[in-house]
Amino acid sequence: MKYTFDIVGVSPLLQFFSHQQQIYQQVPHQSVEYLGMHTCTLDTFLKSVESVRPQHGWNLDRVVDTVIQFWLNNSDSIRYWKVCLNDAGKDNLLVTRLADITALQAEFESLLDKEI
Repeated sequence: MKYTFDIVGVSPLLQFFSHQQQIYQQVPHQSVEYLGMHTCTLDTFLKSVESVRPQHGWNLDRVVDTVIQFWLNNSDSIRYWKVCLNDAGKDNLLVTRLADITALQAEFESLLDKEI
Protein backbone atom coordinates (compact mmCIF):
# COMPACT_ATOMS: atom_id res chain seq x y z
CA MET A 1 0.00 0.00 0.00
CA LYS A 2 1.14 3.54 -0.73
CA TYR A 3 0.19 6.41 1.57
CA THR A 4 -0.16 10.16 1.42
CA PHE A 5 -0.02 12.77 4.19
CA ASP A 6 -0.87 16.44 3.83
CA ILE A 7 -1.96 19.46 5.81
CA VAL A 8 -5.45 20.48 4.70
CA GLY A 9 -6.08 23.53 6.85
CA VAL A 10 -7.01 25.05 10.18
CA SER A 11 -10.43 24.40 11.67
CA PRO A 12 -12.36 25.43 14.77
CA LEU A 13 -12.24 22.61 17.29
CA LEU A 14 -16.01 21.99 17.39
CA GLN A 15 -16.34 22.02 13.62
CA PHE A 16 -13.56 19.43 13.31
CA PHE A 17 -15.18 17.07 15.81
CA SER A 18 -18.56 17.46 14.11
CA HIS A 19 -16.95 16.54 10.78
CA GLN A 20 -15.27 13.52 12.42
CA GLN A 21 -18.65 12.30 13.69
CA GLN A 22 -20.10 12.51 10.18
CA ILE A 23 -17.17 10.54 8.75
CA TYR A 24 -17.47 7.75 11.36
CA GLN A 25 -21.15 7.34 10.54
CA GLN A 26 -20.46 6.73 6.85
CA VAL A 27 -20.73 3.19 5.59
CA PRO A 28 -18.47 1.85 4.20
CA HIS A 29 -15.63 3.70 5.87
CA GLN A 30 -12.78 4.59 3.53
CA SER A 31 -9.11 4.39 4.48
CA VAL A 32 -8.81 8.16 4.80
CA GLU A 33 -8.18 9.74 8.20
CA TYR A 34 -8.43 13.40 9.11
CA LEU A 35 -6.36 14.21 12.19
CA GLY A 36 -6.49 17.37 14.29
CA MET A 37 -3.69 18.75 16.43
CA HIS A 38 -2.93 21.90 18.43
CA THR A 39 0.70 22.18 17.35
CA CYS A 40 2.60 21.82 14.08
CA THR A 41 5.65 19.70 14.90
CA LEU A 42 7.00 16.45 13.54
CA ASP A 43 6.50 14.81 16.95
CA THR A 44 2.84 15.83 16.96
CA PHE A 45 2.36 14.51 13.43
CA LEU A 46 3.93 11.18 14.37
CA LYS A 47 1.84 10.89 17.54
CA SER A 48 -1.30 11.63 15.54
CA VAL A 49 -0.75 8.66 13.22
CA GLU A 50 -0.64 6.38 16.27
CA SER A 51 -4.30 7.25 16.83
CA VAL A 52 -5.36 5.80 13.46
CA ARG A 53 -7.79 2.94 13.88
CA PRO A 54 -6.05 -0.42 13.44
CA GLN A 55 -8.77 -1.98 11.26
CA HIS A 56 -7.34 -0.19 8.20
CA GLY A 57 -4.57 -2.78 8.08
CA TRP A 58 -2.01 -0.10 7.32
CA ASN A 59 1.73 -0.74 7.54
CA LEU A 60 2.64 1.62 10.39
CA ASP A 61 6.32 1.81 9.38
CA ARG A 62 5.34 3.01 5.89
CA VAL A 63 2.83 5.47 7.33
CA VAL A 64 5.50 6.93 9.64
CA ASP A 65 7.94 7.13 6.72
CA THR A 66 5.31 8.99 4.67
CA VAL A 67 4.85 11.55 7.46
CA ILE A 68 8.61 12.02 7.85
CA GLN A 69 9.04 12.47 4.08
CA PHE A 70 6.26 15.07 4.11
CA TRP A 71 8.05 16.93 6.92
CA LEU A 72 11.40 16.85 5.10
CA ASN A 73 10.02 17.90 1.69
CA ASN A 74 7.49 20.62 2.61
CA SER A 75 9.24 23.11 4.89
CA ASP A 76 7.60 26.17 3.26
CA SER A 77 4.13 24.71 3.62
CA ILE A 78 4.80 23.70 7.22
CA ARG A 79 6.00 27.22 8.11
CA TYR A 80 2.89 28.69 6.46
CA TRP A 81 0.51 26.43 8.41
CA LYS A 82 2.35 27.08 11.70
CA VAL A 83 1.69 30.79 11.25
CA CYS A 84 -1.95 30.18 10.29
CA LEU A 85 -2.50 27.98 13.33
CA ASN A 86 -0.91 30.52 15.68
CA ASP A 87 -2.97 33.34 14.15
CA ALA A 88 -6.20 31.33 14.48
CA GLY A 89 -5.93 31.01 18.26
CA LYS A 90 -6.17 28.26 20.82
CA ASP A 91 -9.68 27.07 19.91
CA ASN A 92 -8.50 25.85 16.51
CA LEU A 93 -6.75 22.75 15.23
CA LEU A 94 -4.38 22.05 12.40
CA VAL A 95 -6.08 19.41 10.24
CA THR A 96 -4.05 16.82 8.37
CA ARG A 97 -5.10 14.02 6.06
CA LEU A 98 -3.55 10.56 6.10
CA ALA A 99 -4.74 8.13 3.48
CA ASP A 100 -3.97 5.17 1.39
CA ILE A 101 -3.69 6.54 -2.17
CA THR A 102 -6.39 4.28 -3.61
CA ALA A 103 -8.91 5.28 -0.92
CA LEU A 104 -8.14 8.96 -1.38
CA GLN A 105 -8.71 8.66 -5.11
CA ALA A 106 -12.07 6.96 -4.43
CA GLU A 107 -13.03 9.77 -2.03
CA PHE A 108 -12.22 12.44 -4.62
CA GLU A 109 -14.17 10.55 -7.30
CA SER A 110 -17.20 10.29 -5.00
CA LEU A 111 -17.05 14.05 -4.44
CA LEU A 112 -17.06 14.63 -8.19
CA ASP A 113 -20.03 12.27 -8.60
CA LYS A 114 -22.00 14.26 -6.00
CA GLU A 115 -21.39 17.50 -7.87
CA ILE A 116 -22.87 16.23 -11.13
